[in-house]
Amino acid sequence: MMKIRKNDEVVIISGSHKGKTGQVLEVFPKTQKVIVKDINKITKHNKPSQQKTEGGIEVYEAPIHVSKVALLVKKASKDKPAQYSKIGYKIEGNKKSRVVKKTGKTI
Repeated sequence: MMKIRKNDEVVIISGSHKGKTGQVLEVFPKTQKVIVKDINKITKHNKPSQQKTEGGIEVYEAPIHVSKVALLVKKASKDKPAQYSKIGYKIEGNKKSRVVKKTGKTI
């Protein structure tokens, strides 16, 4: 089960893009990966073929494992880095909602 969803604002917590923030564009639950806007960009060089007569360089975002991403709680300022938090679930009656662990607020 993935707690990060599409359109969530997230912080990268490990790897070469550590500390950067972005919006989740796509979620892949089977492989537990997410695509974050403007993070982990990859260039692919395409040769010309009969279908595409022009070759070129294609730049796109590659998936990142969900364990390297956390939900953004507060944006970064000059003094402090961005704050992030884990996500939990709360069941009220018949409704299940996501809860930010640090603040206790529902998403």
